[in-house]
Amino acid sequence: MIHKVLSQDYPTYFESEREEEERLEDEDEEQRWRSTEAFVTIALNLLRRMKQEKLADRLQNKYLASVCQRKLKSNVKKKFQCVLEGTARVENPTLLNQIHTELYITEGGTAEVNDEHEVRQIETASRKQYRQKTRIRKEDIFKAGKPGRDKPIRTVLTKGVAGIGKTVLTQKFSLGWAENRANQDIQFIFPFTFRELNMLKEKKFSLVELVHHFFTEIKEAGICSFEDFQVVFILDGLDECRLPLDFHKTEILTDPKKSTSVGVLLTDLIRGNLLPSAHLWITTRPAAANQIPPEYVDSVTEIRGFTDHQMKKYFRKRFKEKKQASRIISHIKTSRGLHIMCHIPVFCWITATVLEDVLKTRPGGKLPTTLTEMYIHFLVVQAKVKKVKYDGGAETDPHWSPESRKMIESLGKLAFDQLQEGNLIFYESDLTECGIDIRAASVYSGVFKQIFKEERGLYQDKVYCFIHLSVQEFLAALHVHLTFIKSGVNLLEGQQKTSIWSKLFAKQELREVESAVKFFYHSAVDKALQSPNGHLDLFLRFLLGLSLQTNQTPLQGLLTQTGSNSHSHQETVQYIKEKLSEALSAEKNINLFHCLNELNDHSLVDEIPRYMSSGSLSTDKLSPAQWSTLVFILLSSGKDLDVFDLKKYSDSEEALLRLLPVVKASNKIIMSLCNLSERSCEALSSVLSSQSSSIRELDLSNSDLQNSGVKLLSAGLKNSHCTLETLSVSGCLITEQGCIYLASALSSNPSCLRELDLSYNHPRGSGMKLLLAGLKDPSWRLDTLRVEPAGVRWLTPGLRKCKCVLM
Repeated sequence: MIHKVLSQDYPTYFESEREEEERLEDEDEEQRWRSTEAFVTIALNLLRRMKQEKLADRLQNKYLASVCQRKLKSNVKKKFQCVLEGTARVENPTLLNQIHTELYITEGGTAEVNDEHEVRQIETASRKQYRQKTRIRKEDIFKAGKPGRDKPIRTVLTKGVAGIGKTVLTQKFSLGWAENRANQDIQFIFPFTFRELNMLKEKKFSLVELVHHFFTEIKEAGICSFEDFQVVFILDGLDECRLPLDFHKTEILTDPKKSTSVGVLLTDLIRGNLLPSAHLWITTRPAAANQIPPEYVDSVTEIRGFTDHQMKKYFRKRFKEKKQASRIISHIKTSRGLHIMCHIPVFCWITATVLEDVLKTRPGGKLPTTLTEMYIHFLVVQAKVKKVKYDGGAETDPHWSPESRKMIESLGKLAFDQLQEGNLIFYESDLTECGIDIRAASVYSGVFKQIFKEERGLYQDKVYCFIHLSVQEFLAALHVHLTFIKSGVNLLEGQQKTSIWSKLFAKQELREVESAVKFFYHSAVDKALQSPNGHLDLFLRFLLGLSLQTNQTPLQGLLTQTGSNSHSHQETVQYIKEKLSEALSAEKNINLFHCLNELNDHSLVDEIPRYMSSGSLSTDKLSPAQWSTLVFILLSSGKDLDVFDLKKYSDSEEALLRLLPVVKASNKIIMSLCNLSERSCEALSSVLSSQSSSIRELDLSNSDLQNSGVKLLSAGLKNSHCTLETLSVSGCLITEQGCIYLASALSSNPSCLRELDLSYNHPRGSGMKLLLAGLKDPSWRLDTLRVEPAGVRWLTPGLRKCKCVLM
């Protein structure tokens, strides 16, 4: 299986020169078709006069297919030629073929699910340094493969977080075909979305009928068989699928003209029972990738989003004044939370929308530094637009009219209820359950159209969504916050209480109120930490951020300022610090630090520099929370992620185990002259086998691993996720058995190591023969093996082996 990484750039704008060029191309194309039509008419008449009916029928069918293809291309071109950034107006489109998308291939990889919260995935991706040099054009997505690969690529699965550009990528692929710029060996491309397919859940179709249902050009041409054509089916948005896809059913459907449910139809199309000659391109968010068994996927691709360079390029295009653009870029870099999110193109648009308004209304003023501030301002901007455009008011008028409050409260309930279910796409039944009048849905999506969108599917069926998952998470947090303020109900706990705020002015009840506020935020922290995949991480950041009275000021009129007082605020901060002292995963710790940032508390981060001033750390000086802080600082700064030297901090086992998240994110690891216990070797093995590991070089020289340590490390080398290229175990007391362990690992994962340094050991016998044979094996990536000097004299532990050099 092949694993590719896609890096997406974002749209630029219409150019008059391009429009004129396309107009001339269309005129030339029209003239060619008129000439072809005249020639075919003459040829058909001639063949029929000659009684060559079969030849005439074949020519006519081929011509009708060409006419049909031309109509399909024309409609695809009209549909995908332009893309609207965010929810831009139709008069301000972006030319889709000016989106630059690059694909990079790495060998290996599977369709395994990654169900971590997508912000975690973006954060991990932002730290990774991709060194793949083989570039593959998106047009070649079905053609690229490993050298010597026998099986052609039929099904490609593209993963990417919400808003990263999966749909745009497939549209750009389709547009290249429709504009005759690429893949002209393909007769038909059929782009489907699961949003539209969901509407047909209760209906039955054959494969031919389904194509006719969506693409009337095919039906009008009378094409009822696709076996003779090169066809590509695009199935966009698997994570939005509400159809039953049962890949374990024994019934097999092979007849493309036999009707069945759409779920069964898609299942057999993906399995290859229906139309095995067709190509399939499926896109999905990572959490839904496992809906399709890996045996039915030939190539896995992943869109990573903006690089730092593309991010800068976006803001420089958006803000034409260089000084202003530079200020915004510098500001984003200073906030780790904003910087991470700006790897998502949609969030760049949200950020630009907010900063544009802030710079206009408060020139020289303070820019938002936290996610909560950014999304509060985004909501305020939309309220301003609504006030001016729909209510005839001025921007300076109060933003929160009764109608606006009702809309936000209803959308917040919908956001929270659907977040609990893991849904990004909603249908009329979902809105009804949340008390939203279907007739008013167009008003919701019209007035707050940059928050909540209505999309029309086939035959005017409607689906609804928030413009991005993070907007849904913010509104869900706002709903939980508002509900607690107004009624005392903690939606996260499901506890029904009478209103606590009515007791605020009764002194005898003040302690009870403070206790309820404290429990509310503490329970939210606990709830988020209990999530195995962090699906409440961003929600928690927003909820805690909303507790600050400074963040409630812009929302005056929407909510009453009844956030936590300074005492309860400090209690929440202290509770998070206590959690940081527990044995939590690195991802959970990192999110807790982001939570502290939303609460404007930087005390832990400010403590660390004085411990680092001596140049090294003493393990007895740092508390568990401070170790977690050091990990957060190192991962956030990225300064030590190119080369990580354990001795710079401490050569103790505790330091290694505490800093494992940094080890995992680094490219080169130096642990020479560090006595590694079996526990340390097991930890390193686990890191090497991690799918998110970035380690390319590992130096363990003179660490006295012995054969037992090599055996533990080899377990990590065997894993297909291991991407280690260079391993130095020079002077590690390794003998024949250790070589056998290494050879076995490389046989299991031959695409792993390129360089192996076994010098100053005692390799010999069968283990050495296996490594030398692997060096000659073309399937092994290993091309450098160092074994000299070697001999029994190098099996002296510790620094005493160095005496041999002096003798």
